[in-house]
Amino acid sequence: MPETRVVSPIPPSSVTADPLTGADTLDEVELEALLETGTTMWAVVFAGGIGTRFWPLSTPRRPKQVLALVNERPLIADTIARLSPLVPAERVLVVTSADIADTLYDAIPEVPRANMLVEPRPLGTAAALAWGAQEVSRRAGPDTVFVALHADLAVGYPDILRDTLRRAASIALADKVLVTIGAQPTRPETGFGYLQPGMPIDPLVSRAEGGACRVEHFVEKPSAALADVLIDKGALWNSGIFVWRARVVLDELEQHTAELQHGLPKLAAGEMAAFAELVTSVSIDRGLLERSPNVVVLPAAMEWDDVGTWASLRRVRELDDTGNGVMGDVHCVDCSGNVIHADGCCVVAYGISGMIVVSIDGLTFVTTQDRATELGPMLNALPGSLRFNPGRH
Repeated sequence: MPETRVVSPIPPSSVTADPLTGADTLDEVELEALLETGTTMWAVVFAGGIGTRFWPLSTPRRPKQVLALVNERPLIADTIARLSPLVPAERVLVVTSADIADTLYDAIPEVPRANMLVEPRPLGTAAALAWGAQEVSRRAGPDTVFVALHADLAVGYPDILRDTLRRAASIALADKVLVTIGAQPTRPETGFGYLQPGMPIDPLVSRAEGGACRVEHFVEKPSAALADVLIDKGALWNSGIFVWRARVVLDELEQHTAELQHGLPKLAAGEMAAFAELVTSVSIDRGLLERSPNVVVLPAAMEWDDVGTWASLRRVRELDDTGNGVMGDVHCVDCSGNVIHADGCCVVAYGISGMIVVSIDGLTFVTTQDRATELGPMLNALPGSLRFNPGRH
């Protein structure tokens, strides 16, 4: 069963709201002008790990981020594209690991090679955030606003995402706050994090009107029953998309994230190897957001989901008339509610429902959508030659 954690941030300090942060009081032309004249928006994309939950497609030579799982583009290329033109590729930094850096770069050649931040070892997302923020500060100035996000998110209506990022940037420019984008829940999902909005930061713009609010508490991976209660109380999904100023997030990490404190001076001095030796791995959510009193949530009307397992693809892929999410040379006859992925081969499915079928050259993987959420026990039972080199790739 997933672990449930309810975390309340430190009570918020008094903050003077800026009326320009309201969605209804600042039109898009003014927002564009603010961003152009005040600062230029950057992005830090977290793209570490192989993604074993998408075995047999994801391997050390073909990590999850370069797989075309949702549409015809690799996940990381999709992430870069949906930020444009708000954040062009030359202002995107990608934090990743040495074993997959070259493969990722081949999938996003529009991002300059110098923008690939290759970790000396897996650092955890809080440390990756600190490195990204330090680089943004060094290259563009400490008050530069940037969006931080993961490379494996599915977002519908990217124009709404970009509009939300513009609004979040105006909030981050106006105050020393950490802005997280909140997605409206569509089901009592037990694998996501939830956050409870509190008081609006601008009394003139309520949450119902799309205004940003203080975060009262976080709940990580609740039970289905608790998720229902949270949704009834207006909780939002923690989308893993954040907006803040480089100086502000570095100060907050120094103040609240003890796991990084000894390494941050080394990072500021450009001593990356020493920074990596001195920090302890911790996530952004647990290491910073659950500890800071300065977290606000901005609701977004976009469609959002985490591309975390094969089963999740049925929610984010375009479905056929009977609810199958297929990719590749696939023929379904009397089938419904399946996820079928054919890579370099042909799959014919007949009379099945609720299944995951993945076929690559030399190997076919079949399971149910329920069992596809956790492949660890199965992978541990396989010989290494099959686990790490499935098929004939």
